[in-house]
Amino acid sequence: MKKPKGGHDDHKVSSDPGVEKQSITACLLSAAFFGALGSSFLYGYNLSVVNAPALYIKAFYNKTWVERYGNPIPAETATMLWSITVSIFAIGGLFGALSVSFIIKVVGRRGTLLLNNIFAVIAALLLSLGEISKSFEMLIIGRIVMGVNSGVALSALPMYLGEISPRHIRGFIGQFNSILICLGVFTGQVLGLPELLGQESRWNFLFSFLAVPAILQLCVLPFLPESPRYLLMEKRDEKAAEKAFQRFLGKKDVSQELEEVHAEARAQDNLHTVSVLQMLRSPAVRWQLITIIVTMACYQLCGLNAIWYYTNGILREAGFAENILPYITLSTGAVETLAAIISGLVIERIGRKPLLIFGFSSMAVFFSLLTVFLYFQVSFFFYLKSFLVIKVSAIFFSSSGGIPFVLTGELFEQPYRPAAFMIAGTVNWLSNFAVGLLFPFIQEKLQSFAFLVFVVVCILGSTYLCVVLPETKNKTFMDISLSFARINKMPCPPPGHEIELTLSITPDKNGKTQEVTKMESFF
Repeated sequence: MKKPKGGHDDHKVSSDPGVEKQSITACLLSAAFFGALGSSFLYGYNLSVVNAPALYIKAFYNKTWVERYGNPIPAETATMLWSITVSIFAIGGLFGALSVSFIIKVVGRRGTLLLNNIFAVIAALLLSLGEISKSFEMLIIGRIVMGVNSGVALSALPMYLGEISPRHIRGFIGQFNSILICLGVFTGQVLGLPELLGQESRWNFLFSFLAVPAILQLCVLPFLPESPRYLLMEKRDEKAAEKAFQRFLGKKDVSQELEEVHAEARAQDNLHTVSVLQMLRSPAVRWQLITIIVTMACYQLCGLNAIWYYTNGILREAGFAENILPYITLSTGAVETLAAIISGLVIERIGRKPLLIFGFSSMAVFFSLLTVFLYFQVSFFFYLKSFLVIKVSAIFFSSSGGIPFVLTGELFEQPYRPAAFMIAGTVNWLSNFAVGLLFPFIQEKLQSFAFLVFVVVCILGSTYLCVVLPETKNKTFMDISLSFARINKMPCPPPGHEIELTLSITPDKNGKTQEVTKMESFF
């Protein structure tokens, strides 16, 4: 096999600016688009789809309650039921995130995405038939099932995209996750317009639409390759990995790509797939793990999910006319989608770290302004400023929104990746649930000052990222691990050597496993 330029020092080879950069192939774009269409698109769609028909769904809850118990539903019960309907989506997401590592081991990255469509179809049936069946419980269960789908998708998809992408466009391909989330949000807003499905007689069709992207993914994704890294490092199938690389990269000679994966495999030769507990105890990835937890928590607690869930309610309380609310929401979704696309185009030039810090810092500033404008309610200027601040905040969020998922795939090498996504997914969905459940009560208690909670989160998050996070663009997974070696207080490699990090699992006297972390150099 032909040795890549630079000899045995693979981590130096990976950072060589002279490495040939291939053009983006139709196969790679198709995998990114259709993989995200049946995954992150559905997640985004479910963030916004409950917004437009909220009044009709609440009326359905009240009607069903009266038919069952003979009395109107109490106000507190109505608020609680609606909060549960919105936030239970995140509980399903948590279950999905916790199960994804086990599913991936059995059926792989692509297989997990395909299998996950079963949950989308079941959820579509439950949600669309709930009104006919006079059961609001079906809506709640449907939201849980759809949450499971999103929990699996938001872990399996970034893993798949990160492993099929050449490193010089890994951020761009990874941003398909964010772009399709925003496109899903926008689609939910468009279909929720009063002229389309946002009517009392049609709102259940909003949920029937969930099956469409799932079916499209089932029709296309089976004909696209599995992750070559998964095939080579976990299935030990070099021929299948070579064919996958050839299709994704559009060239016959993929010896350099195979050698890069082989180098990582040699470095992880004795390191089997790591469990969550082993990962939490391992000093070799301690700061990577802290960074992902902080980033994922800030991603959900920065306040934009509150706007996605409760946009109409926020604007209604701010005094906007009822008939223009859907169009304000729609314009915000359009701007978010455009910003996400621009972010995908510039991420490989600007980098992950600057975009994240810029996004969180800017949101802190504009949420502070939103608080001021909400407190000093001055007729036309108040409405205009509130509208602009929400839109600008959405722009800054979209510019960095998909990067936490990209980072989760980049900061960890192959054996750690499933456990890392499980932990990141858990933090992501618990934070999502907290926002969905608590924001109505926070808004009720703090009123104009509700968004100051998110300001604090954004400031703390941007400060941490500025101090700790290294830039990861155009680096191999081994390069990124080496950049964390010093902060993790692990030995750094001397020039001309590679580092093999092995995590040996050896039985003790009682037959239980012990974790031994060691560093070995080899030529």
